[in-house]
Formats: sequence, C-alpha cells, structure tokens
Amino acid sequence: MRTTRTATARLRALFLLVGSATAVACASAPVATPAPVVSTSPEPARPQPATAAPDSLYDVVIRNGRVLDGAGNPWILADVAISNGRFARIGRVEGRGRTEIDARGKYVSPGWIDMMDQSGSILPRAGLAENKLRQGVTTAIGGEGGTPVPAARVSEYLTGMERTGISINFGSYFSAAQTRTAVIGRANRAPTPAELDRMRAIMDTAMRGGAQGMTTALIYPPGSYATTDELVEIAKAAAARGGIYASHIRGEGKEVVEAVREAIAIGERAGLPVEVFHLKVAHKPSWGLLMDSVRVAVDAARARGIDVAADMYVYTAGGTGIEATIPSWAHDGGADSLAARLANPAIRERLKREIVTGSPGWWNIVEAAGGWEGVVLANARNPDNAKYVGRSIADIARETKRDPADVAFDLVAQGKGRVMGIYHMMSEGDIETALRFPWTSIGSDAGAVAAIGETDPTGLPHPRGFGNFPRVIARYVKARNVLTLEDAVRKMTSWPATRMRLANRGTIKEGNWADVTVFDLDALQDRATYDEPMQLPTGIEWVLVNGVITIERGRHTGAKAGQVLRGAGWDGR
Repeated sequence: MRTTRTATARLRALFLLVGSATAVACASAPVATPAPVVSTSPEPARPQPATAAPDSLYDVVIRNGRVLDGAGNPWILADVAISNGRFARIGRVEGRGRTEIDARGKYVSPGWIDMMDQSGSILPRAGLAENKLRQGVTTAIGGEGGTPVPAARVSEYLTGMERTGISINFGSYFSAAQTRTAVIGRANRAPTPAELDRMRAIMDTAMRGGAQGMTTALIYPPGSYATTDELVEIAKAAAARGGIYASHIRGEGKEVVEAVREAIAIGERAGLPVEVFHLKVAHKPSWGLLMDSVRVAVDAARARGIDVAADMYVYTAGGTGIEATIPSWAHDGGADSLAARLANPAIRERLKREIVTGSPGWWNIVEAAGGWEGVVLANARNPDNAKYVGRSIADIARETKRDPADVAFDLVAQGKGRVMGIYHMMSEGDIETALRFPWTSIGSDAGAVAAIGETDPTGLPHPRGFGNFPRVIARYVKARNVLTLEDAVRKMTSWPATRMRLANRGTIKEGNWADVTVFDLDALQDRATYDEPMQLPTGIEWVLVNGVITIERGRHTGAKAGQVLRGAGWDGR
C-alpha cells in the first residue's frame, strides 16, 4: 500500500541513510547505558527524521522483551530498535535510543490488525481511535458498508485523513451497494446493461481513488437485491485494479455453507481474492455441525487455487439494526417506503407470518437468535423507548402485552436513526472450531469512538468494540488453550497483513514499519461485557504506530502517526 509517492521516496531515502549510519556506528560504538523512559510529545504527527543527540543512535529502543515476530515463531529475548518509523535492529542493541522502554517480562508483538472495522465515518473528524489502540490495534480495514463518500471523492476522503491526522493506520473498501444506489437507488430490481456499465465504472473510480476492493453486505437492502451475476460483473472492475472481494455473506445461519460458496464463486468468476466477514454459524440447530462444513468448502476452494479466507470476532452475540428483523422486500424504496408499510395493518400481518415461515431473499435473523428472547434492544434512538434498552424484545412484549414483532416494528418506526440490537445466536464451540482454522484472522465489526464513554459510529454498544483483541489471548490462549500465543498473534499480525497486501507490516523485521504492541501476558484481560460494553482491557502497556509511541503505560499520548493505506489500484492523484 502507498502513502504518497513523494512521502514514500523521502522515507525510503531517510531509512537507507540512517540505516547505513547505524550499521557503521553499531560496529564501533561501545555499549551505551540505556536512556531512561521518557514521555513522548503528541507531535509530530508522523515519523520524522532522527535528530538524536550524538550518543543516541535510534529513536526508540525496546529492551529485554520477549519478541514475537508475528510469523508464528516462538518468542526470542531481544531488544528492538526503531529509527524513522521502521524497525532498525532486532537482537542485542548496543546503541542508545532517544526513548527507551524496559519490556522485561513483557511480550513485544507487531501491532494488531483489525480486519473488519467500522471507523470510516469517525476517523476524519476524531482520529485518536483510543478504544482500538488500548486493545493493541494499530491498523484497521473498514468499509463493510463502503466509504462515507461517493466514489469520485474517495481520494479526497483518504487525503483528508492524512491532513487531519489519525492515530492508527487505516484503509477502506468501497461497497457494491454504493454503486447500485448511485445508479438505481434502493429499488428491488435488476440493473439494465447500461446501468451495470455505470456501476462498474463507479467501482473503477473508487479503486483508482485508493479503495482496497469491493464489499457486499448481502442481508441488508439494497445489497440483498443484487444477484450473484450482478456482483460478479461489478467485482471484475475491482479485480482489474488489484482489489479484494470481502462480504457479509447472504446468510449466516442454516444457509451459511451455500452463502460461503456464493462468495467463493464471485471471487473465482471475477478473478480476485475473497474475504468472508465475521464468520459464524448463527443457527442453534446447526451449532457444532455447519462450521466444519464451512471449513470443507473453503479448503476445497483453496486447494483449487482460490484465495479465500475469513475473519471473526470472539463473542457469541452479534449486533445490527432491529430493522434486520423485517423481511427484505418491505425495505424496497428506502426508509419512507418501509415506514408506510409498517403503518399498514395488513402488511404487518404478512410480515409477522413471514418471520415464522421465511421470505425469499431474506436471512431470518429472528430464527438465528432462537426467537425474540435472543434479540436485545441496545440503542432505541428515542428517549421514550430508552427505558427498554438492555431488555429482550420478548421481555418488552410481555410487559406491554403486545406481539413481539409489533414491538420490533414500532421500535424501528419510532427511532430517530438506526435502532440497534444485540442478537445472541452463536456458540462457544463454533468460535473455538473457527479459531483453529489456519486461515481465520480477527476483526471486530466495531469502530473507533470519538471519546471513551461514547458508542462507535454504528451506535451499537457491544463489548467487541473494547475487548475483542485482548479476549483472543485472555480467553482462547490463557483460559481455554484453543490457540498457542504465537498463533493467536499470527492471526492478528502477519496473516491479516499478508491477506491485505500490506507491504512491510505485520512482522517485526528490520525495514518493516514499526507498529508494535507491548503487553503483559499475566495482566492481559478483556473487561467489556454485554452489560458494561465499554470497559477497557488491562495489560496493554505500550503501543507504537509507525515508530511513534501512541499508548504509553496504558494512556494515549495524543500522537497521530497513522498512515492511510491505499489499495493497489490507486492512481496517485
């Protein structure tokens, strides 16, 4: 991925110059007494050329840590030296650093990568991303719903974040639904050949602007209206620019294997890699059965040369809008059309029947949650209904003596914005099974927050936004022995970096960008729960982004050293 051509050339030249000087100095310099750990200023916003005192060879030296390289290898006891935003030396580092970190007894890992992020709308106006960094995350890939701007403004959107500064590295996909909405609105119909040409052109524009590839979210209208053939044609435009296809697949319950196969088919026919977002089996009768069938489908595709993998969060409840409980056809035409249908008693009765019987083209998330008891109101978007937050739709229905479907419909109709819910629909056993697949990585499906104590841009208070990454280690390494520490770190570092073609990231290796997470394994613990979803974890002590200390002893320094990550199709404008 590229920052800008000028900046990349300047950084490369600086790194070669300092690296050469460092090598000469290290060969002749006596062992230096390490400098004390000092606070770092939040400025400059980006890694800068070293201006060290004569006895300082490096910007930062992390001493005596248990270094996990990110590739899955066992830890080694080593020092890590950083200059000009990159790893300069790993091993015994004799030269001093302007700042020195004593990591004795701690683990030093590449910075963790969030493969399924929702920060695209918040970072341009609030770039600190503290809840991400406090989890050890240094890089996030957003865009399940696309970018918050049209295709013609993607380049401007990414450049704007460079100007204002962000504390994490960030890249974004562009959504196929954005191409559809721009051309035919929210209508439930197929595009004409001319309209399909325009949709492909829009995707091409987004790719040239720096998008990572194409996403779909196929349980949500208008994305759910798109056929496989339509998606293949749009994906070809992303493929031509080196993009990736990432999908919230068409169904995650009893139809999950078929939906994964559709995602694979789109990638195979269009000629681009496939990422399955937040892999899960959301259907209680299929727990313990279908997850291995997903593995078989993915392994078979990989065996024949299809580059397909998946990411996941490590909670048994998902979260999305309460409107997802309403069959897709009722959303045709957009929010006003939906509101009119919900106001019609006859249509309500039809919708209630279809929640029981099913509806063509709609994934039944009520069934996935095991009924209305498993659907919990998380954000009412209406002060009159706020008293019901934290309670299941079934519980609210009992209190108000109404049908649960009517409760859900009324909450949606009365919401001033997207009414959000928590859906309890997955099993611990399936999470453990999926974590063992070598090709799964970790994604939160949550965004950065503007300030600690606020929800992310989706308005969904879910513990995955504050605890997902530490939980992988605390629960599935330390407590349950599902993964080794080395493999857990690999799934959060080198593997997602490889998947996303993030050049020079994801491993602690000389010359790579110095994204680093230093953690205390004994103290590492996620604390966020469904009842208290915004509790920050413990055990993340230091986080560096492009060589700049951004979390220092568990506190954000204010630094904004993150880089914008542009896709392979970026044309440099």
